[in-house]
Amino acid sequence: MLKEKLMEDLKDAMKNHDEIKKNTVTMIRASIKQIEVDKKVVLEDNEIIEIISKEAKKRKDALTEFEKAGREDLINQTNEELAIIKGYLPEELSGEELERIIVDTIAEVGAETMKDMGKVMQAVKSKVAGRADGKTINEIVKAKLS
Repeated sequence: MLKEKLMEDLKDAMKNHDEIKKNTVTMIRASIKQIEVDKKVVLEDNEIIEIISKEAKKRKDALTEFEKAGREDLINQTNEELAIIKGYLPEELSGEELERIIVDTIAEVGAETMKDMGKVMQAVKSKVAGRADGKTINEIVKAKLS
């Protein structure tokens, strides 16, 4: 289970005095715990992957801002955090695989216009859970429905 792997990695990071990994794993575990406490549920691996995907997206967005500001120190740290986070995510789909899934989903839901975009996005996101970026999905869906 993903929660156990996170705990083991946290212990290893503490033993090895790896501050960035320790902080990153702690942050992921805190996000998971927060949702579990708020909703009074125990999260499954697929829900944990969604949380980890959101954390990766936050890092990617922050990276863009740090690059604009020319903050090399923060760029390096964020890249290290992103590499650690990606280690917990399933392998990303290639552009061709993602496009094929989107085309199949458009046919399944019977989408024809941009008005159907919400249905398509929801269906695709449930199929690719954590294996593709929402922005990329959005761009491909728009192109296919236009």
